Amino acid sequence: MILATRPTAAGLSNVEIAARLDDVANLLEEQAANQYRVQAWHGGAATVRNLARPVPDVLRDEGLEGLDRLPGIGPALARAVRELADTGRLSTLERLRGENDPVALLATVPGIGHTFAERIRDELGIESLEELELAAHDGRLLLIDGMGTKRLAGIRDALATRLRTRRPRAAIETLPAVAELLDVDREYRERNAAGELPTIAPRRFNPLGERWLPILHTTRGERHYTALFSNTPTAHRLRRTHDWVVIYLDGRDAERQHTVVTERRGPLAGRRVVRGRESGCFAHYAVVKGDSPARPRKSARSLVATGRA
Repeated sequence: MILATRPTAAGLSNVEIAARLDDVANLLEEQAANQYRVQAWHGGAATVRNLARPVPDVLRDEGLEGLDRLPGIGPALARAVRELADTGRLSTLERLRGENDPVALLATVPGIGHTFAERIRDELGIESLEELELAAHDGRLLLIDGMGTKRLAGIRDALATRLRTRRPRAAIETLPAVAELLDVDREYRERNAAGELPTIAPRRFNPLGERWLPILHTTRGERHYTALFSNTPTAHRLRRTHDWVVIYLDGRDAERQHTVVTERRGPLAGRRVVRGRESGCFAHYAVVKGDSPARPRKSARSLVATGRA
């Protein structure tokens, strides 16, 4: 077989892309991830390495769906290959190495820049282009001070071209249940407290290069989760680096990211809450929004028993 050797727009050949996918698989194995996930990344690497056509040709002619149809390449791997082909970097690999810099990634989108990228990360907790695209369509980006409708339209167009999507595909995917996210958060914090998790040395805010950041790979059904304490400037400034937990999920249409924190005010004070999913947390804990902090909602049966029904 004649293998493709022409490099991508980012300067990477198929062989080099495959090597990055193998790097992800090796790190997942070192960090005690599910073996099926490890094998999936190795399998994807083998497919790309033996591909007769250059990856850019597949993307140009068939789009992301063309990669997804290749043997051993599912939606998550297809997005990873596209990211490497377009940018020469892979956020999943950087995260596993402790080198993740979401601000630098977000700032590459025309119309954002470094300042807006910092606000988007800090205020919305967004660290991937797929999550940025979803926020551009569901109204969250307009919450950022200075983000007008003209700038927003430009960002949407730039992301549509970069991600090669016709519509916000991530919007059609069912969100994981609040209870499931809170259970991943619980597992991460309990296993960290027991000293059971491997640690990585984050590049940011870690001048001594210490391996202090615990990392968890876990599954719920067919969903693969990665969890880490937040290592953002805001988390450090507020001293929440061992409270805020960032949970990543490789969904079918996009990588999803959720942040779980200890709520400090209101009816949910003292409870673990998924940012942006507060309504679901009220239902999960059976707490009424107008209640005083952490007061459980009484059932109809208990109200009858106390004569308050």
